[in-house]
Amino acid sequence: MDFEALRVDQFPVDAELQDAGTVGPELAHLAGVYRRSPRALIWRNPSSDWRLFVLLPPLASRLSLMVNPIFAQLTRAWGLNVRFVGVDRDGLAYDFRSLLSDVTLKLLVELLSADSAEDPKLLDALFAALAREMLTILQRRARGWGRHLDVEHRLEPQVPASLFSRETRYPDFLAKLRAALRDEIVDVAFYGRALRSIDLREASAEERIASMIEAALDPVTLAKLARTGVGRHLGCYNWLRLDARHAAPRAHVLTQLPGLATFFAEALVPPQAALLEAVVSDPDAPDADAGEVLVDPRGRDPHAGRHERRGARGSHTQQTLDLRAIAARSASSHSERWAAILQRAVDAGQDRAVIEALAQRFSVADNLIRRLWREAPAALGQPPTWHLAQILRQLADEGERAWPVDDAQWHALIARAVPAEAG
Repeated sequence: MDFEALRVDQFPVDAELQDAGTVGPELAHLAGVYRRSPRALIWRNPSSDWRLFVLLPPLASRLSLMVNPIFAQLTRAWGLNVRFVGVDRDGLAYDFRSLLSDVTLKLLVELLSADSAEDPKLLDALFAALAREMLTILQRRARGWGRHLDVEHRLEPQVPASLFSRETRYPDFLAKLRAALRDEIVDVAFYGRALRSIDLREASAEERIASMIEAALDPVTLAKLARTGVGRHLGCYNWLRLDARHAAPRAHVLTQLPGLATFFAEALVPPQAALLEAVVSDPDAPDADAGEVLVDPRGRDPHAGRHERRGARGSHTQQTLDLRAIAARSASSHSERWAAILQRAVDAGQDRAVIEALAQRFSVADNLIRRLWREAPAALGQPPTWHLAQILRQLADEGERAWPVDDAQWHALIARAVPAEAG
């Protein structure tokens, strides 16, 4: 296992930013934390099942509080902005944020705290413990890996759903820098130099992290994804990678409907991942050696009754609610039925059937989807499923004559359909 803590580059403005006499003690402290904090903790080949782990921690500017057990809630709130990406031996990308336990977050806080103290022995022990904790959790959830396939993140910086969310990574530092400008502790020229240095060093670090993740992914699938024009969307990558035989027709549909890229990932990756989950041997099952699949396409355990009868020997699956699926109404029988029909139509290469299935899934006219297919408006972006449903209904309500003709009209229509996007 090869470990690396990736940090941002040093700039000339750092000396002034960390000078308490120039910018004040609080900003100088936060600037030092910003400079020293790792942007990514990277494990290459952590086990035989995994090619890469990348953990992206936010800026740890309150470590003195978070190391205290009394402030465990503060640690959990900080942990909501942690990103944890894994790439398995088959080249599939995973989002394991939901598996970061309190124990893992505590180890991460201790690691970052020890890093500030520069204690190599303690660092080595914490790195090993953190990797072991993550691998242990993943091993216990081996049957559920497919549920954690990444369907959301993109590897481009400063775009919606980017893996690199700058706003949540160092909010205290930016807020204090703005306060220093407002209080005339620093002038506009110095403030501009500081912001430019942040943009340059963050862009460099983000590109290095994205390159490491791409190096662990399948190059053939990445090449097909690049030709679609949807960008470095990990959800679409997983959709192409899950079934190499049908990657070409799937890439064709992405090329024609780039605005629906996130919908394809959110609606079609989880059902197929459930179908392709690893075979689990059950010692009590008479045909366990025949490779019986213990998880059905809807995520139910067909042997749940026998597990309960076995008592302590049974494995109980904790039921959780997927709020994203509920908001997008993708868990309804209507959505699941048309998603399955859409998947078959895409894999069969039947463009007409794809358009009809999409129209039925969103309850709009076929001609609306056909026009999106023909024009592929870039201003539509790649909204999440629940936004997309509202936008398509707004298009249907306004009719063909009110169809947006430029970016400004598209942005206005999206703001009307999804008020949260108006800002």
